[in-house]
Amino acid sequence: QVQLVESGGGLVQAGGSLRLSCAASGRTFSSYAMAWFRQAPGKEREFVAAIRWSGGITYYADSVKGRFTISRDNAKKMVYLQMNSLKPEDTAVYYCAADRGLTTIHDEYDYWGQGTQVTVSS
Repeated sequence: QVQLVESGGGLVQAGGSLRLSCAASGRTFSSYAMAWFRQAPGKEREFVAAIRWSGGITYYADSVKGRFTISRDNAKKMVYLQMNSLKPEDTAVYYCAADRGLTTIHDEYDYWGQGTQVTVSS
């Protein structure tokens, strides 16, 4: 079992930065791949970034590549999403997710946080 709690969302101007954090509980956190997804109003939940349990492999959606960076600290049971050069189209609720396998498909993730709102103003 893994429980996830996101934090760090907020309101930022276009071009600004935010860092999202995801705190995990559970003894086996370090064996899970972790990911960030987002969902804007009226849209499907979409993949943002994922990181392997060891941190050695990462995946990014094309829309965020070069602007967002996912990282993890297994000792602290934390996952982060550093978001730079934010755009209004990045506005969404951002969710942290955990799964045994590294995947970009949201249906395959077993554990989810409650989400944190990110709003980027133009």
